[in-house]
Amino acid sequence: MSSPNQRPTGRASVPGPSSSSRGPARSSTSYNSSRGNTYTAAAARRGPKPRWDRIALVAVLAVALCAGFGGAGLWVYGKVVEGGLDRTDPFSSLVKGRPPVTANGAQNILLVGTDMADPESPADDPGQHRTDTIILMHIPSTQDHAYLVSLPRDLWVSVPQKATDAECGSRRAKINAAYAWGELPLLVRTVECFTSVYINHVVEIDFGGFKQVVDALGGIDMPIERDITSIHPPHRQFKKGTMHLNGAEALDYTRQRKQFPDGDFARMRHQQELLKIMLDQAASTETLTNPVKFNNFVQAVTKAVKVDKDFKLLDMAIQFRGMRSNDLTFLTSPYSGTDEIGGQSVVLSDRVKAIALFNAIAADQMAQWASANNAPAPSVGTTR
Repeated sequence: MSSPNQRPTGRASVPGPSSSSRGPARSSTSYNSSRGNTYTAAAARRGPKPRWDRIALVAVLAVALCAGFGGAGLWVYGKVVEGGLDRTDPFSSLVKGRPPVTANGAQNILLVGTDMADPESPADDPGQHRTDTIILMHIPSTQDHAYLVSLPRDLWVSVPQKATDAECGSRRAKINAAYAWGELPLLVRTVECFTSVYINHVVEIDFGGFKQVVDALGGIDMPIERDITSIHPPHRQFKKGTMHLNGAEALDYTRQRKQFPDGDFARMRHQQELLKIMLDQAASTETLTNPVKFNNFVQAVTKAVKVDKDFKLLDMAIQFRGMRSNDLTFLTSPYSGTDEIGGQSVVLSDRVKAIALFNAIAADQMAQWASANNAPAPSVGTTR
């Protein structure tokens, strides 16, 4: 067992057959209209529960890889890696009705996380593809920050019949259904319909590669908030202090919520801690100056991602160079609550606040929006 002031003392342990109690029920979240804050407790009604483990992974894979190339200046090696990236073409069928480009120099990237093997994430239709994480990442023209807006998978939106449709149409469904029905092209079209933001690139990430990415970094030193036993097999034990975790252990710890008084807020806090550690470690001198370690990290990341055919890794490296965890701001698309529609539990958008947020992205005015709306600070431990 480690004390908070000690270095890591070992890995998470796995107890015998018995396991601990499941702990308190998870807390809920909602958008606070009085303060404009994305994260606040809501005791009166149940809100959506963002998969912050998935969100952190999507962000770190998209940012850390580019930051690593920008910091190391490995252009020749980067060209080789770029040529080996798996490519997709979600934009060629989007020929009508797309939002205009209203700000030069800014980039809007749709980050999509998929997990075909996760038993807790059933497909919308049996046998169909699924996505658990949908994030609109905005990089302003100043190229010194990134804003990541999570779109809850149960968000109730208009989904066009086809990606080629010029009109958004009147069909309503969860936003996740767009991916199940038409994969990336229809999802891009649906997100653009909902946000009125032009999407420049798409990065699709397979969560099956998460463990390998952490392991390629040699594991991470994770601060453990309190003694807990995981509710997931093999019911690992985590001790308060700092522990050195491999990929499987890190993913397990950062999925826990029921053992903490603030439930989902604790999980969100731990995911942001994980993001900070992974991003800073990936861009550290130790990683960048160790050819074997850097190559292992890059190979693990590239095996887990798929990008659009026009995505330029080295161009993005220029934009991301020097960017670290404190330069990321996490947000959730504003919502007014949940409801039951057609037997489904759905998330209802707060359209007034959502329009203001996405208009700020389209106009490349997110710094001003964040200041006016008391947006969460990107640093760890300040989640509201």
